Amino acid sequence: MKVVITGGAGFLGKKLARKILEGSALGGERVSELLLFDVAKASGPGLDDPRVVAMDGDIANFATVQSIMQGASSVFHFAAIVSAGAESDFDLGYRVNLDGARNVLEACRALGTNPRVIFTSSLAAYGGDLPKAVTDDTPLTPQTSYGAQKAMGEFLVRDYTRKGYVRGTAIRLPTICVRTGRPNKAASTWASSIVREPLTGIDVVCPVTSDTPM
Repeated sequence: MKVVITGGAGFLGKKLARKILEGSALGGERVSELLLFDVAKASGPGLDDPRVVAMDGDIANFATVQSIMQGASSVFHFAAIVSAGAESDFDLGYRVNLDGARNVLEACRALGTNPRVIFTSSLAAYGGDLPKAVTDDTPLTPQTSYGAQKAMGEFLVRDYTRKGYVRGTAIRLPTICVRTGRPNKAASTWASSIVREPLTGIDVVCPVTSDTPM
């Protein structure tokens, strides 16, 4: 069984990769190849397993995406330009977050095998203030380019699944903390910074008020 993780060199991508390798199987099937795709090749502890193939490339290049999807049974699509980055660079955000998602789905559709596709969306798809209880009926009212792109990705996954091209699932992730490494361009990166940086002796200024929900 071949598994592909786009964004495989990122924080979540590598955590998932290590978890899959620990279990040796996914959905009851043995994992024979784990392809990690990102703008830079994935590396680090636990990723020296012979089943791991690390590749770098452009998620917005359809020929590249189609080549990495060959023979894939399960695909985790994590690759994205994060919130503040997508807001500051409108064209790049849509190129990676929307065109990239469409490339993944089209490449999976071309396989003709109805592969499993897990798409990571975001609470940014909701936008604005959230009610205390979020349900399936909570409306999507994104207020950023990133939120809009993630909502569009969800609808694409839903429609490709409805047509039987993939078996898709979209997961709206909350704020992920505490991330390792350097701060990224996510609007919520401060949530990691206020914990991570002081632990290494670096001063950090919290940019939000104490009543900010998290």
